[in-house]
Amino acid sequence: MNTRSLLTAACILTCLSVRGGSAADLPAIPAESIAVKKELLFSDDFQGAEPNKLWHRVVPTFAFENGALKGTQTRDMDIPAMDGKPAVQAHAAVHGLSVPTKDSVVEVKIRFAGARMMDVEFDDRNYTGSHYGHLCRAQVYLDRVVIMDERDGSQNEALNALRKDPDPAKREEANRIRAQHQASFPLAARLEPEKWYTLVVETAGEAMRVTLDGKPVAYFKSAGIGHPTKSKIEIGVAGKDGYFDDIKVWNAEPAKH
Repeated sequence: MNTRSLLTAACILTCLSVRGGSAADLPAIPAESIAVKKELLFSDDFQGAEPNKLWHRVVPTFAFENGALKGTQTRDMDIPAMDGKPAVQAHAAVHGLSVPTKDSVVEVKIRFAGARMMDVEFDDRNYTGSHYGHLCRAQVYLDRVVIMDERDGSQNEALNALRKDPDPAKREEANRIRAQHQASFPLAARLEPEKWYTLVVETAGEAMRVTLDGKPVAYFKSAGIGHPTKSKIEIGVAGKDGYFDDIKVWNAEPAKH
């Protein structure tokens, strides 16, 4: 990285440090919705003979099976380059939905089966400040829910560059700021792998709120969540055979409490 790039990254690092909040003390989870539903932008119960054309593969493997969408992680380990074949990096299975939003409510039924993580993510492929335009996501595990501002945290290009800096102090600072842009909320009771749960992810301004079967389970506020052009919604599965069904996406506006 040249001197000019380092200075630019250092400037961005300082700005992110000011914006970021500490996840050490978890924020209170609002009892009421933070987003008011407007028009229904998309719905799919996966009962059609053909998949809706707004769906597209991002990281295989997904399959439409028995009236649901099944995700199976196949890239489950890092494989170094060998025998003329490129290296493979472990990655969750990801399926994309071309539905642009700003503030929204995403509702979907999830069943873990053999999966260890299922998530709803928002991206903007035209945004170059984060890897692949990743903005924010809600990850659901059997024992916790994690909300991540990826734009200013884990996927931020300036922070990722500084994490490779030879100066350990810069690497430590980059990791500290990354950690400030996410929060993990333990669940009161562990989820049952074979049970269906209704997951709702609300984004309103810079805030994201998550409920499971109507119960508020996570809330986080961070600047990247408020990115105004969320061009894609993606759903992901880490592990084997996580199922999605009855997805709905509403345009929304922030609630006035």
